[in-house]
Amino acid sequence: MPSTKSLFSPASGNGPSEQGQVERQIALEYLAEAWNNAEEDGLESAALAHASLFAALATFVRMHGDDATAEMIAQLPDRIRSGEYNLERVLQ
Repeated sequence: MPSTKSLFSPASGNGPSEQGQVERQIALEYLAEAWNNAEEDGLESAALAHASLFAALATFVRMHGDDATAEMIAQLPDRIRSGEYNLERVLQ
């Protein structure tokens, strides 16, 4: 299997549970491969990001319902501002 760059590599391996972290990392590697393939086929990163967000939110709504998903999304601004989704941040 060819090696692909992962634009989703975490800044840190720390997470709520080791097994959950391993599973999320594997899932991110699958997504990174699909993302890279789509970009190689000419799709723009912004289109991929929008489609990914839609798919993720639709999955959360299906699994947890509208209200729980909305509550989770309401927490995102603070998490984004704190750098949780910044792949270049350095944890000390």
